[in-house]
Amino acid sequence: MKKIVDDLWYGNVDPSVSCREMTEETRSLMDCIARHHDDLQATFTDDQKKLFEKFDDCCVEMAGINERKIFSFAFRLGAKLAIEIMETELYT
Repeated sequence: MKKIVDDLWYGNVDPSVSCREMTEETRSLMDCIARHHDDLQATFTDDQKKLFEKFDDCCVEMAGINERKIFSFAFRLGAKLAIEIMETELYT
């Protein structure tokens, strides 16, 4: 049986990619975001474009931090659930 820990070590499991299902709803929203982003950026001066790019970079960095924190929380929660299940099975 293949072990999840080995898959994590070798990079075969990437939760940030694996859990994202590209549905019609998400695809539509991504297209809308990209369209509005491009439309907005087209109205900017060169200085505003540089400022907006810095803003975008900060948003991407913040999203990464949030995803990491959510992953960590969810992993711990899953471990706690597994422990509780194992304890319940031992005493029932």
